[in-house]
Amino acid sequence: MKTYHFPIVVEIDEDGIYIVSCPMFKACHADGATIDEALDNLREVIEMCLEEQSSENLNQFIGVREMEITLPVSA
Repeated sequence: MKTYHFPIVVEIDEDGIYIVSCPMFKACHADGATIDEALDNLREVIEMCLEEQSSENLNQFIGVREMEITLPVSA
């Protein structure tokens, strides 16, 4: 058995649904009513991605950054 460690991005939408994604794979996203449910769903998606793609061909995760953007306030 081989153990992998993947970065996970966690967000919450306007309806309170948790959205999780793994930037190591293209289009690797899942959601759930709780973080745990979303992560369980993402685990299944990652396992499917690993079945279809070699672990040597994964995207290279660099990190997460924050960007500040200032917009004019509309009246």
